[in-house]
Formats: sequence, structure tokens, C-alpha cells
Amino acid sequence: MDRVNAEQTRPEPDFTAHLFDLDGVITPTAEVHMRAWAEMFDAFLRSRGVEEPYTERDYFAHVDGRPRYDGVRELLASRGITIPEGADEDPADQAPGEETVRGLGNRKNDRVLALIRTEGVAPYPGTVAYLDALPAGARLAVVSSSRNAEEVLRGAELRDRFELVVDGMVAAAEGLPGKPAPDTFVRAAELLGVAVGDAVVYEDAVSGVSAGAAGGFGAVVGVDRGAGHEALRGAGATRVVDDLDALVPSASSDATEAGR
Repeated sequence: MDRVNAEQTRPEPDFTAHLFDLDGVITPTAEVHMRAWAEMFDAFLRSRGVEEPYTERDYFAHVDGRPRYDGVRELLASRGITIPEGADEDPADQAPGEETVRGLGNRKNDRVLALIRTEGVAPYPGTVAYLDALPAGARLAVVSSSRNAEEVLRGAELRDRFELVVDGMVAAAEGLPGKPAPDTFVRAAELLGVAVGDAVVYEDAVSGVSAGAAGGFGAVVGVDRGAGHEALRGAGATRVVDDLDALVPSASSDATEAGR
């Protein structure tokens, strides 16, 4: 069941621009990221003798939706661990006791790429159905913290669906702060030439929903892939759905009729 903010009366497909997060909204690569984070942090925390294990709750609280290095920094802070920041080019195979924030982030990223290349990636059918249902001329962009967004979209055979990709590489090049700051979404709207009030943000992460809400967008759709309806609504989602096919006009109409 979805819930709509009383102030939002305009259906999402009617907005001019649609700004989609990637992992967890378009593709189930969030599951791949979760596995890679767990493998990396489990090994690192054990090497440090930390008794409190890394859990799925840590993923949603400290990592989900954030830029890679921010996620490393947030998780380590939750365990009271401080290590050097390092540089983007730090190797993934740093020796125990010599790790840096960016080295750990690179270790996680190497694992993600290995999983994607060996297991492949397919988009969510509900998201594809929603993309198919959007009006001709809708302006579509991907706004992702991932630095691998282009590769993932090509692997999912969806790159040509999107006019624009603002990802972690673009954010780094332009000095844009990552989610929960709204800057990457706002930048995407600017590049499309669309006012934020005429754009919809689609996010599965609390941090991403918070970014959309902070940016003053016309609507923010929370897609619940595990964060929870209440958490997404609390972060500022104007609507929360379990899958984007719930927003396909015919499906929405059927759901309304069934509820009468």
C-alpha cells in the first residue's frame, strides 16, 4: 500500500522530468553492494578484533545511498575506528593495519565489479514497466552515488533510455556533495533545464529520499526495498511503493477500483 502526501495531487507520470537512483530502484545491484560491503567490513572488523559484527542494519543506517567513501567513514565512526583518509588511487589490497578509508572503499568496489561481471545484472521488471508507461517526451536521468553507474546501465541494456547520468564520477569532478545533500539531484534538473518543482525523484535509500525532500522537488517516491515504509516517509517521501509498477496508470486505476 502506498501513501501520498496530501499536498501532492499531480500524478508522478505527469511531471516533466524523472530522476532515478540506480541501485535498488532501476537494478537490484543494491543486493550486490550489500554483499560486497558485508564481505569487506566483516574481514576488516575481524582483523581489528572488533566484536560487534557488521549487519544489514549497519548497511541501511550508515552506507545505503551514500557515496562509497562516505559509507566507509560512517561505518568506521559507528565502531569508534579512525584510519587515514588516503587517496582515490589507494590500492584495494592494503596490508592489515595499513588500510585507508579510500583503500577500503576501493576494495569494496573491486568486489562489486567482480560480482557484476560474473553474475550479470538485470533491471527490475516493475521499473522497466514504469519506464515504458511514461509519456513520450518525458525527460529521464539517473542520479547515483555509484561511480559505476554507466557500466551498470550498459550491462542492464538501459543506458539509451536515459538522457543524462549524474553519478559519483560527475559529483567528484564537479565537487558536488553526495546524498543526503540534494546537490546531485539539483544538478541533474539544471542540466535537463527543468525546474525542481517539475521533477520527481525516485529513491530506495533514506539518504536519497532526504536529498530529494531537501531539494524541493515536486514529488519524492520512496521505493521500499528494505528500508521500510515508515523510514522512507519519515525522510520526506511523498509516496512510498514496493515497486514502481504500482505507478503505472492502469495499475494505479485498478488498485483504486479494487479499493472501492
